[in-house]
Amino acid sequence: MPPTVAAARPRAARTWPERLFGRWWRRQSAAHQDRYATLGPLFSVLLFLAAIISAFWYLRNEEFEREQEAVKRDTEISQQQLRLRLIENQEQLVRMARDIVTRGIERQNFAAHTSSFVRDRPEITNLIWVGADRSRIAGHAVTTFLPESGVTSDDTPASMPALRSNAEPERTFVRGRESRQTTYSGPFADSYGHTVFQVQVPLFERSTFAGALIAEYSVERLVRYYVPSEVSSRHAISLLDRQGRALASTVMTPAGSPPRRGAINHEVPLAPAHNGLVLRGQGHRTSIGLISNTLFWMVAALSVLTVWMLLGTGRHMRRRLQMQAALVSETNFRRAMENSMLTGMRAMDLEGRITYVNPAFCAMTGFSDADLIGQRPPFPHWPRDRVDENRRLLEQELQGKSPAGGIEVKVMRKDGTIFDARMYVSPLIDPKGQQTGWMTSMTNITEAKRIRDQLTASHERFTTVLEGLDAAVSVVSVQQGELLFANRSYRLWFGAVAAGHALLSGGQASSSGAAPVGEAIDESVDDLGGLPTQELTDAGSDSREVFVESLQKWFDVRARYLQWTDGRLAQMLIATDITERRHAEAVAASQAEKAQVTSRLVTMGEMASSVAHELNQPLTAITNYCNGMVTRVENNAIDKGDLVAALQKTARQAERAGQIIHRIRAFVKRSEPQRQRAYAHTIVEDAVELAGIELRRRNVAIHTYVAQRPPPLMVDPILIEQVVLNLLKNAAEAIDNAHLPTARRRIELRVLPRHSEEEGDTIEFIVTDHGPGLKEEVLARLYEAFFSTKVDGLGIGLSLCRSIIESHRGRIKATNLYNGETPIGCRFSFTLPVETSRSDAPAAATA
Repeated sequence: MPPTVAAARPRAARTWPERLFGRWWRRQSAAHQDRYATLGPLFSVLLFLAAIISAFWYLRNEEFEREQEAVKRDTEISQQQLRLRLIENQEQLVRMARDIVTRGIERQNFAAHTSSFVRDRPEITNLIWVGADRSRIAGHAVTTFLPESGVTSDDTPASMPALRSNAEPERTFVRGRESRQTTYSGPFADSYGHTVFQVQVPLFERSTFAGALIAEYSVERLVRYYVPSEVSSRHAISLLDRQGRALASTVMTPAGSPPRRGAINHEVPLAPAHNGLVLRGQGHRTSIGLISNTLFWMVAALSVLTVWMLLGTGRHMRRRLQMQAALVSETNFRRAMENSMLTGMRAMDLEGRITYVNPAFCAMTGFSDADLIGQRPPFPHWPRDRVDENRRLLEQELQGKSPAGGIEVKVMRKDGTIFDARMYVSPLIDPKGQQTGWMTSMTNITEAKRIRDQLTASHERFTTVLEGLDAAVSVVSVQQGELLFANRSYRLWFGAVAAGHALLSGGQASSSGAAPVGEAIDESVDDLGGLPTQELTDAGSDSREVFVESLQKWFDVRARYLQWTDGRLAQMLIATDITERRHAEAVAASQAEKAQVTSRLVTMGEMASSVAHELNQPLTAITNYCNGMVTRVENNAIDKGDLVAALQKTARQAERAGQIIHRIRAFVKRSEPQRQRAYAHTIVEDAVELAGIELRRRNVAIHTYVAQRPPPLMVDPILIEQVVLNLLKNAAEAIDNAHLPTARRRIELRVLPRHSEEEGDTIEFIVTDHGPGLKEEVLARLYEAFFSTKVDGLGIGLSLCRSIIESHRGRIKATNLYNGETPIGCRFSFTLPVETSRSDAPAAATA
């Protein structure tokens, strides 16, 4: 038989409850199945405990019923024995009474006839023959007394009926006479204090009442002799009166203590007397109750312990499920993070076997994880012609001797193509602190290397062009006077020193107000005060002619301020030899000199126009206050208080103008980065005040928000102000060039504290505009050097901003804001790490 048929037959043979339960069980989730699996044993234990309790209760009740039946049976056996004895005695007494009536028994021989009767019946203590007048005719008493007691058998008055007496013998005598039947009396105490009862047989002679034959029973002897011994050995049998007092019992009780009532009782009347005497059988429970049953408590304790263990196991399982869910969530998060990484990750054990690759690594190489995991060298992604080199690098990697800067290698894809990659190696440490392998991160640097090669080639072409120029090109740092660049013509004429640059720029002081580059700089006097760096770098070149006496040459010198690659403010000079042209233009020298002066004045006016516009308001206010005071003084219409108030307002306006100039001078004064403890709100205030000139000129509003009490920063505040100012000016230019309506001509500047696992505690600066946004191709090349979307832009502003932020260990990014698919603005943001402690300040300053 095939295995499938054999497996299908038991499945088909299942009953419908099993199939229904199976379908229901398969529909449950794993969590519900675990919960039901946990609760099942708990319910089983509880059901087991309930079954044990029910069994104990049933057995106890069954045993109790058996004991009740035994007591009832023994009581009824005793009743039957007493009943038979009383009936037998009654028949003998009736026969004896008949003999007395028929004169078969005379007074003289009464004792002889009754002695054998009394001798065989120890329960009868007295036998009396009384007449109709209640007189004693004859009697036979079996009670014996000691001679010294002085009591005789005739001294039994308590047993005799007495006229007008309410005693039991009298009441029984009357009932027998009236009923003409044998009558039993109730129990009473005889003359000796013994509890007895009488049976009286009435004597009738020719329908005339002639007296009665009285037999007196001892209650104690009746119980002693006629309750079976096997019954008395099992249960206590007692005779009770109407009031429930025990008259006789098979169990002796201490004197003066009431008889103890048994747990099981059964009462029957004493037949055929029916004189109020009750025969009671008493039994005591031999079964142990549930509360005192040791076995029950052992089972209960074991059940409680099992329930407690099951509850503990269930709680432990819930905790494990929670931990498992947390582990699964953490694993999924880490897997999602690893899968979303663009960097390829590869893990190897200590023997060089690949144990893990992430999707990025597979995407780079084209091999699947099944093709790579478990592979030993040579790996499938090694180029065939570089196996030996890669094996050497792998051995170096396994020995932990890989350089910290990574290794540049060639990697082969599955389709055979080769690409350049940089690999970084770090050890894998398990929770016990032992190394289990190596983790390799791989980045595709083909594009970066191509760009680097292009930049190198571009730099070489740029240098070749500059070296081939007949003009002298030189770049000198404004503050330090250091020669940053000089081409072949400059080195041929002036050597590799900055003196020639200073000589060529010596005439600039008359036009720009700047001291010759390279001379000693007095920090107390700022020759560039009032001129912002951005305005200097945006200004066009100033062409002038300089005569160098040592060379006897005239040079056409063009100067331009720019920010060097390290952020310093520098001056570039392009000096073209115009000696021959100078001699040819000697006739027009005077007019050229005038044109040069005019050009310098225009250039100075362009640079100072924004400052003059900003100073116009406070200076106008000062003029108005002064004119007003002069007029009122001439008319004697001003008192001292008004004069002081007007002078104070004038002083405030003058102070405001001075603050504007001071801020502009402070902004352009320093170019060497100097990190210090700074606060975000101070940086924002200075930057916004400097940017306000450009914003007001372009009719753009700005809204700022700085979080209260942000942590301090360890930065160069001037450089950070330059970044904020650059972003604000770019946003204003984007809004103005887009000719947006007034409602959208606004910029938002927000400064908020942030925390992330990657960067830690940072301060985030966010500049948001509502302009047209940036194109995707512009976003991709936004920070490339010399790339600009402006017609007259140099393309170094954002690149310089990125360099400044990254030098402060921060990050800068730009994103578009969308309404659906339509861009409605752009958001630039950068983060700066906060100062965590005083000890971090030196480290930050040297970073």
